[in-house]
Amino acid sequence: MMFLSVLLALPLVHNAVAQRHDGDMLSFVTLPDMRAMKFETEIKDRERLTDGYWFVAPYGQIDPEHPTKRYEQYQIGPYIYDNDGILIWGGSPMTDNLNVFDFKAVWHMDGDPRLSFIWQRDFDASTKGSGMVLNHHYEIEHEVGVTNNLPAFNMHEFNILPGGKTALACTYQSQQKDLSDFDRPNEKTWLQIGGFVELDIATAEVLHEWDSHDHVHLHESNAFHAWDAPAGKPGSDYVHINAVDKNNAGNYIISMRYTNTLYYIDGKDGHVIWRLGGSDSDFEFPFRFSHQHDVKFVSSNGTHHVISFMNNASTEGGNDEDLSSALVVEVDETDMSAKLIRRINRPDGGLTRLRGNVQMLPNDNVFIGWSERGYHTEHAPNGDLLLTARFASTRYSTYRAYKFPFVGRPLDPPDVVSSVFGTNDEDLTTIVHVSWNGATDVAGWNFYAQAYDKGDKVFIGYTDKVDFETMYIVDGFMDWVSAEAVDFNGTVMGTSKKHRTETPSHWKNSGWQGHSEHPAPDDPELLNANMDNSPAADTDGDMDDMDGMDDSPKSGSSYADAKQVTKAVYKAYDVIKGIGGFLIFILVTCSVGGALYGAWRMIRYRRQRAYHHLPTDEGLPMDEARAVNDARSFSLDEARSLDNEARSPRPE
Repeated sequence: MMFLSVLLALPLVHNAVAQRHDGDMLSFVTLPDMRAMKFETEIKDRERLTDGYWFVAPYGQIDPEHPTKRYEQYQIGPYIYDNDGILIWGGSPMTDNLNVFDFKAVWHMDGDPRLSFIWQRDFDASTKGSGMVLNHHYEIEHEVGVTNNLPAFNMHEFNILPGGKTALACTYQSQQKDLSDFDRPNEKTWLQIGGFVELDIATAEVLHEWDSHDHVHLHESNAFHAWDAPAGKPGSDYVHINAVDKNNAGNYIISMRYTNTLYYIDGKDGHVIWRLGGSDSDFEFPFRFSHQHDVKFVSSNGTHHVISFMNNASTEGGNDEDLSSALVVEVDETDMSAKLIRRINRPDGGLTRLRGNVQMLPNDNVFIGWSERGYHTEHAPNGDLLLTARFASTRYSTYRAYKFPFVGRPLDPPDVVSSVFGTNDEDLTTIVHVSWNGATDVAGWNFYAQAYDKGDKVFIGYTDKVDFETMYIVDGFMDWVSAEAVDFNGTVMGTSKKHRTETPSHWKNSGWQGHSEHPAPDDPELLNANMDNSPAADTDGDMDDMDGMDDSPKSGSSYADAKQVTKAVYKAYDVIKGIGGFLIFILVTCSVGGALYGAWRMIRYRRQRAYHHLPTDEGLPMDEARAVNDARSFSLDEARSLDNEARSPRPE
């Protein structure tokens, strides 16, 4: 009978999920407003994988969406997954369904891990966006906004440098440039000038600024040609900067996608020390790359530099090679040579036409984000493929994907939801769902119930954590349920609030055939009298293998007596609670009615926002600049006051 009850219950528990058409995403009973990407994962060699978590930021389109064009359920933003593609943290509610880019963990600020990402601007020009820094409690520590005349915090890079005091970001500005490079000195054109800034994280002050206007010639561009007519404002994106990094010597390396060139720039006077690739390369080298992304220093000692980058080898309109690849290159300034150290071709033989990144891991493995559909892979030092993963959804991509160790300790307690189902007093079943958004190192869950809200907590079972949200099924009608998160040493990490078990709104319509109109909760202490009533952790820190209430007997006179006692206690408690509640209601209704009405209006406003999905569209900085210059507005302070949460400006 218990099995039958569970079968009847599951469709009701997931009724909300069945009504939505997002089967390519994860849904949760404990967090009904949040969605997360499902991953299709294949692990080829688990033993050689690097320990750590995946950091991705799915989005549907580059340009910020108008609020009326978003899904109601939060789904885009920063997310953390483990090596099996199991969700660890969904940060989409805190970023209010706005795009997030360059999401990763940061360990070089001090001893504690941080999270950083770019929070995109909103659909209007009043919010320029920010680089965000969160602590391991998922609280905002720094909000690095735009302090100069830039139209927005650009989406490509938020690179916190060692020491955690400064960060690098890409910039785009509209400027005029004459066409003397094309023997047309009397003509001028508007251009999107690409550059970068180094920012003080604490104050957002610009400490260093560089742009391409006087350093990158028009003839280097493959996007603006000698025969092109002058462009009006905001101008053509002629270089498309998409990455910047800095070495210990204080010099910078940048990637310009529309010149097929990597530039090594002097940190003092800004002159270009050398170019690798493109029409004006200072090197001849026996390998190819084009339309590249995410250049980073792997090592640099003054004259020898090892760099990694994504060789996209393609654009939306064509390709220079048959497949994209991750490259690791050594540059030797003593003889101006460059050689390929490592090349890893995209395993599925495809092209990453847009976006992407390459990350060198501490054990010399390589983690590669191929971007479209969140496709990423991990490779051994010799290039062996160890893991592949991609979104089940075809509607989303992530600009970059990273892998880092991380320790997450959310300040909010675990979320628990319990529901009871059954057709008569003898086959009642309680289904408990529990999750703890952002908590790492959770090994399992202890579950408790109470006879009434002030009663003693009684242990009713333990189960291992095997997914983001854990379901536990217990025999009987358990009420006032709570859960404890337990780590691998048996230590309790956190405890949920107690949850009043949800019951069918109409027992009869749900198949109830009991003698009473509806069942009364069981007293967990009476039903558990013959069990070893201890949580699943002992003094030695070992996890006990317990099945909780699943092994408890539910037949015979002892169970019937327990049910009668429980009914009597529960009925008395309901009477007392009803009288007290009525008196309190009379006393406070007049004084708090206005406040309740205001709260209702606020909640109603938030719930009435209608959302829907827009298709993937990469977009270009030129398009982004036009969008920024549109006269549209949205107040971040208003969003903060409505949600009463820590929020920050949205980056581009």
